[in-house]
Amino acid sequence: MFRWGVLSTAKIGRDQVIPQLQDSENGVVTAIASRDHARARAVADRFGVPLAFSSYEELLASDEVDGVYIPLPTSQHIEWAVKAARAGKHVLVEKPIALDAAQIAPLISARDAHDVLVCEAFMVTYHPQWRKVRDLIGNGAIGRLRHVQGAFSYFNTDPANMRNQPELGGGGLPDIGVYPTVSTRFSTGREPLRVQATVERDPVFGTDRYASVKADFGEFEMSFYCSTQMALRQLMVFHGEEGYIEVTAPFNAGDYGHAAITLHNRNHEEAQTFRFPGVRQYRLQAEAFVRKAGGSDDEVFTLEQSVLNQKFIDAVYRAAAHDGWETV
Repeated sequence: MFRWGVLSTAKIGRDQVIPQLQDSENGVVTAIASRDHARARAVADRFGVPLAFSSYEELLASDEVDGVYIPLPTSQHIEWAVKAARAGKHVLVEKPIALDAAQIAPLISARDAHDVLVCEAFMVTYHPQWRKVRDLIGNGAIGRLRHVQGAFSYFNTDPANMRNQPELGGGGLPDIGVYPTVSTRFSTGREPLRVQATVERDPVFGTDRYASVKADFGEFEMSFYCSTQMALRQLMVFHGEEGYIEVTAPFNAGDYGHAAITLHNRNHEEAQTFRFPGVRQYRLQAEAFVRKAGGSDDEVFTLEQSVLNQKFIDAVYRAAAHDGWETV
């Protein structure tokens, strides 16, 4: 069994990832670290984890840990992922892995120098829902793809929440804008050539609270918006000459509905729905990661893919600074 250590007691770890790490078929959580030892011990006890450390360094030095999951604030992802790689641990880092594509280069170097697996935790790329979308597009189910439409929004104005703190890497594009971009790239195998964008920042927090983006992929166009201060919504549509694919609850099944795909034909006369009940995408991600770390040929989200996705987001910010196209 692969022995996981978790750096921090962040909410996404407590609510989503740790339970699914514990339920995975090839891994178990053996250690949790927090700068507050009492908090680390409380979370460890909650999930039956034997070890609780009062520093991240202690966990990285432990012989009882094979790899780490890092759900720290975004501003700390690269720092601790590099330290974990140098300690000889495999590393799964919560998204976004960085705030600029150039920041990822030292982590790639550390990964290669210490022969460990390092991945950004884009759980959607392990969900059968998205693999089905990719297969349908690749097999010509909608003919020539012409346009992709996306949206991801929620409402959060809590000043204590890291999503509203720019110094911690908060903002809508880093938190949720990365999902329409990564799922489009994953499903089509294509990269954007240029982008146009409008970005609105919160006057108090300074974070981007709304972004509207148009991207030119050469063979097709993409448009999406994301917001941290709009009503809850998720949407992805892939529109081709022969039909279109609607993706229901594309990123967080449960909060936004049940995971499903509906394939419509050209004249809207026929529709075929594929449903994915009970899928635990964080568990699938963890199991694939562990198998890959053990030498399998499982498909995982590589750091090279992380660089490409972050370049997309970087270009959106640059495009928002002027009126016109920005090369990715």
